[in-house]
Amino acid sequence: MSRTVLLLCLLVSSSNSLAPPRRSFPLNSTERPVQLFPLQNVTSMFLSSDGSTLYVGARDAVLSLDVSGGGGVTQKQRVSWRPTDDKAAECRRKGKDSAVDCPNFVHVLLPLNSTHLYACGSYAFSPQDAFIDRLTFSMVNGPSRRCPYSPFQRSSALTSDGELFTATTTTFKGTMPQISRHFSRDGRPDVSLDNYVSLLDEPVFVSSSADSANGKIYFFFSEFGSEFSFLEKLRIPRVAQVCKDDMGGRRILQKKWTSFAKAPLLCQPPTPPHNVLQDMFTLPPPEGSSSSETLFYGVFTSQWSGPSESAVCVFTLQDIAAVFSGTYRKLDKNSQRWSPASGRHLGQCGLANSSDADLEAVRTGFLTAGSVRAVGNGPVLVSAERRYSRVAAMRARAANGKEFPLLFLVTDSGFLHKVVLSDQEPRIIEEVQLFTGPQPVRSLTLASTKGVLFVGTSDGVVAVPLATCSAHRTCSQCVLSRDPLCGWSQSRRVCTGVSGAEEDVIQNLEDGIEQIKCPEEETAGDIRDVSVSLNQAVRLQCEKPSNLAVLSWTSHERKPLPETLFIRSPDGSLSFLASARTLGAYSCEAEEAGLREVVVSYRVLDTFSPRSIVPQPGDDFEDISTETTVSQDAVSAQDPPSAGDPRRPADTTQADPDVPSKPGPSTSRTENRISMDAPRREKSFHGELVVVSLLLAVCVCVMAAGALALWRQKKAGPPVGSSAHVDDSSKTNDSMEICSLEAGSELKSGE
Repeated sequence: MSRTVLLLCLLVSSSNSLAPPRRSFPLNSTERPVQLFPLQNVTSMFLSSDGSTLYVGARDAVLSLDVSGGGGVTQKQRVSWRPTDDKAAECRRKGKDSAVDCPNFVHVLLPLNSTHLYACGSYAFSPQDAFIDRLTFSMVNGPSRRCPYSPFQRSSALTSDGELFTATTTTFKGTMPQISRHFSRDGRPDVSLDNYVSLLDEPVFVSSSADSANGKIYFFFSEFGSEFSFLEKLRIPRVAQVCKDDMGGRRILQKKWTSFAKAPLLCQPPTPPHNVLQDMFTLPPPEGSSSSETLFYGVFTSQWSGPSESAVCVFTLQDIAAVFSGTYRKLDKNSQRWSPASGRHLGQCGLANSSDADLEAVRTGFLTAGSVRAVGNGPVLVSAERRYSRVAAMRARAANGKEFPLLFLVTDSGFLHKVVLSDQEPRIIEEVQLFTGPQPVRSLTLASTKGVLFVGTSDGVVAVPLATCSAHRTCSQCVLSRDPLCGWSQSRRVCTGVSGAEEDVIQNLEDGIEQIKCPEEETAGDIRDVSVSLNQAVRLQCEKPSNLAVLSWTSHERKPLPETLFIRSPDGSLSFLASARTLGAYSCEAEEAGLREVVVSYRVLDTFSPRSIVPQPGDDFEDISTETTVSQDAVSAQDPPSAGDPRRPADTTQADPDVPSKPGPSTSRTENRISMDAPRREKSFHGELVVVSLLLAVCVCVMAAGALALWRQKKAGPPVGSSAHVDDSSKTNDSMEICSLEAGSELKSGE
């Protein structure tokens, strides 16, 4: 398949992409709070069996956190596990960065038994083991090759009955993959992969799971597929199987797996191939059910897709076991070609006493002829806008007793998506921002009994409640969320958590909107009073109750609202010019899935100054074009006035950015007339005060000039003859008359 064809398939599949989240909660939202326990580079976590303690492997440390109470996450114990100075210096000599590569990053942290924990860290590119006493939290460590050298290379491990099963790389360059069993019991030797042929080709291990009922261990990874011939290497998602009690062969495959086999995972139709496995979560079967009902939820991306393409596929243990019980293909060591394999014991357990011929067939026939197909032969959801990196899943029991799969998908960009899978289509119930800026999510631990999801990031451990039902404040919003964990309590009149079959709770997860029967309620709350002055721009805010709701504005005075008077902004707000025609009551309504409810109501009132002239009923008011906008400051109605002054005008120190400040070409004569008449309706004391002050200043200047002239005459002495004195006096009197006349005329024009 060519690269061009695959890209075209991606474009076609984008039309079937997942719908946007119904609600979005930003970081530090009061409605959807999360708690961050700060740590450096959390790489591994697991929850104790009683759910009270969260064990965390971080950079240079291992911690135990108390998560038993309702007060959040608190530290119980901590042990430092920092590389020695010699190891750090050796790491730098190998060409590694001292700050990025040479600390100790804990890849593995697991319960080994009831008294000790097992940990494995990169330890400055020299992996080491550690055994930690749970009671004293003291540590004993030593060299190891059970986890990667690099802090960025992924691996997987699990413990079962005190034995450790690992899938990792065992060399400094990370080029030697290995699946092994350590701390083997009952006198069995430790076993690992045979190196006779290349069983794995540059794998990236993401997860592992134990089938205790059938004594098998499964590893999930992606690798290059040698069974396909393309121009570029094709990555294939795989599941590998080993038997828990495998003892190896007697002469052939000594201390090697005789039960190793691998099978492809198909997450394809009807979308393009999602061939890179990012994560796999094991969902145990319901209590009392067979282990064959175990489900595996995997996050897949495409080798050829962009950075935002991802899908989720579901596989069953029954299908995986059926493929491993089928036919196989064998690899010719010389020609590197695959052909049908023949053998009675391929993929089986208990081959320690088998013949050399049978073990030779096992050695080369390790790839299944069939593939493990996803439930429904395709993804349960596809996202063309988001790239998921981690997944956790649980079964949520609704109020009617029916169970629904609930997924928690995390992106490296910092968001958690809560998705419910129903018979209709997958829905993203909500989107919660966990951290700012992209960073890798290394670990995800779901504590369904406690109702918390723990996310390990570079900043620490983020504790996220699985549901915050109180964020849905009305019955309709609670029911429209279609969250199986939340329902509307009719007796308490609140959105509350649902733990099982309950009769008092209103909930709807599958039926149409006509089945929603919420009691009558006042959803708008109190009416907010907004006091404005005439000719001021008014902006009434309305926040969407959900991303899927459509907002509309109504008024008791006029139906519908004319576009010549009102502007509806994309953010849902309503803007208009305050006039006698636009004063009154307004309501913002939200419609979702055919259900309407009032979000907020306003009452826009006129603020009268002491010298205001009240418009008479006979005054002529015409529609003001929405293309023309006043140059006065806008009045924001986002917050109601204070309780002490209900008619207090809103702050008008800043103009509304959504309302233009210049008139458009369609400005009418009526608009100009209103703009010119506005000053006559309400006189300004400021203008009169300025005129009087100017006149007073002119008169003072003239009087000072006259006094200066008289003083000069007296100093020079009287002129010869009395007639000259009379003439000078007359000139002075004439100048004073001119000053008086000019002042009088200026005062008259100011009036």
